[in-house]
Amino acid sequence: MILGLTVPVFLHVLISLAAIGAGLMVLAGFIGDKRLDGANAFFLATTILTSVSGFLLPAHKVLPSHVLGVLSLIALAIACFARYSKKMRDGWRRTYVIAAMISFYFNVFVLVAQSFLKVSSLHALAPGGSEPPFAVAQSLVLIAFIALTVLAVKKYHLAAARTA
Repeated sequence: MILGLTVPVFLHVLISLAAIGAGLMVLAGFIGDKRLDGANAFFLATTILTSVSGFLLPAHKVLPSHVLGVLSLIALAIACFARYSKKMRDGWRRTYVIAAMISFYFNVFVLVAQSFLKVSSLHALAPGGSEPPFAVAQSLVLIAFIALTVLAVKKYHLAAARTA
């Protein structure tokens, strides 16, 4: 046990937090019109590991986190294809940004959900996970990600026009 977590759960949390940190760097790169190849590779790798390692944790039934894991892996497959197979040419740059941001959003969505489960002051506000404070928090995260994704597509798309 590490900090009250089993070793697999602790490693999953560490990988998830690394993926979220890398996602912030990648988002900043998109908005700043920078490729940040290393940060993008690290983001993709850790986000894939987050989704895969989530399936290795004990569960007796399919959970919403499993559904998000599958959806994230689909978005990540599209992102990897756009970035590495299609080299982000033409519309594939926009596809990469959107797919990467979707998988980043899923990580943050789970972070917020887990925060409401594990942080006692948040849990008191929404013990069932369906109360208004939880819905408001997740709605604000979704709105922020939509706005940031639109901005990222606009800013990062300009790099394609200049380098094409």
